[in-house]
Amino acid sequence: MSTNKINFNDLEILHLQKTTLKHSYISVKKNGEIVLKTPKVSNTFIQKLLTQREPWIRKQLKIINSSKSLSLNLQDEILLFGEVFSIDTDEAIELRDSLTKVDTSNQEAIQKCYDRFYKSYATLYLTQRVEHYAKIMKLEYSEIRYKKMRSRWGSCSSKRVITLNIELLKIDKKLIDFIVVHELSHLVHMNHSKRFHSLVCEYIPEAKALNKELRAIYLL
Repeated sequence: MSTNKINFNDLEILHLQKTTLKHSYISVKKNGEIVLKTPKVSNTFIQKLLTQREPWIRKQLKIINSSKSLSLNLQDEILLFGEVFSIDTDEAIELRDSLTKVDTSNQEAIQKCYDRFYKSYATLYLTQRVEHYAKIMKLEYSEIRYKKMRSRWGSCSSKRVITLNIELLKIDKKLIDFIVVHELSHLVHMNHSKRFHSLVCEYIPEAKALNKELRAIYLL
């Protein structure tokens, strides 16, 4: 596999050429990186493909630039329920205690402290929200799991196990409830059919607007 960079109309594109590929693919990552994967093709083919796909590429970049990142200044701030607080806030006592026990020049160690804090907080807060809506919706789940995920807010398995992203603690409480009801609704409908969306809207009437709001937030 060969790798090179292409400059196309002020766009910097990473080109990965792999002979085993049958088709060409273009993707725009959440950090704004543009990646083109192709089999062995001519430069003329690449230029034509990029010309055709340029409007789509720029549209994706515009979405990313207008999105809200869940980033914050480690050791100084904490993000809870859509608001940034000083790490001196009462809610961050457990986090501050963890940070005193690690090498604060090690960014990976600091990030792990934050992840442990969010998982601990999630176990308390998110469990309450799941139990609250499960009771209202008259649904039973087998287990709740919490983990840090990069590409989804939650999931529900056929074994009735609900998994929630600990990053949920960083977004607004109304968005959290929407995700909770969304996953609980999968206990009834393991799809995204009209009946599934109707069930979600029964308990979260503004579901459509909240879903649009979630799409403007990207996970790091």
